[in-house]
Amino acid sequence: MIQGVIFDLDGVLVTTDELHYQSWQQITAAEGIYFDRAINHRLRGISRMESLEIVLERSLRAYTPQEKTALADRKNAIFRQLLQNLTPADLLPGALEMVTALRRRGLKTAVASSSRNTAQIMDQLDLWRHFDGVVDGNDITRSKPDPEVFLLAAQRLGLPPEDCLVIEDAVAGVESARRAGMAVFGVGTPQTLPGVSRLAADLAHVTVEELLAAK
Repeated sequence: MIQGVIFDLDGVLVTTDELHYQSWQQITAAEGIYFDRAINHRLRGISRMESLEIVLERSLRAYTPQEKTALADRKNAIFRQLLQNLTPADLLPGALEMVTALRRRGLKTAVASSSRNTAQIMDQLDLWRHFDGVVDGNDITRSKPDPEVFLLAAQRLGLPPEDCLVIEDAVAGVESARRAGMAVFGVGTPQTLPGVSRLAADLAHVTVEELLAAK
């Protein structure tokens, strides 16, 4: 029986895809590296350094570990600057309403994200008071699809993994939740989340009952 619901942050509660795209675009333009929205889409749900490795696939030269770290830091500085314009109005449709409805039913809620910028995003969106636990990239040593982030979230909720449902929008996140032994509900389409049987375009298009029926 589901007693806790764990939300991925980016793509489920809010979307910062455009801000990531703009940040990477500035970096790649300065470095002369080809970058487009299709490449940006491949970066969803994975860590900053893993994202950088994908971005650098189009580079015409090799980068040292020190240069890679500097690029990642520059990208994150640009991204954090752009985040300052984020407000609660940027929450995705139905997101806060779903969290509120679940809590009214007595379910525990958590956020589990690989992003190290989770705290700033939650500050900007005034989200802290709506969740019983938060796990982010600063708490884990292995990014999705490793199950660490979701297992730690369940631990912070005081629940066994099998009593938790994960809401995810990325393939890596879905795999992570499944490895953790948790039920999964997808935010997306059959094309973006192949193999996920229960999904919706956003949380405004699903009822609490439908959500909790996910396997």
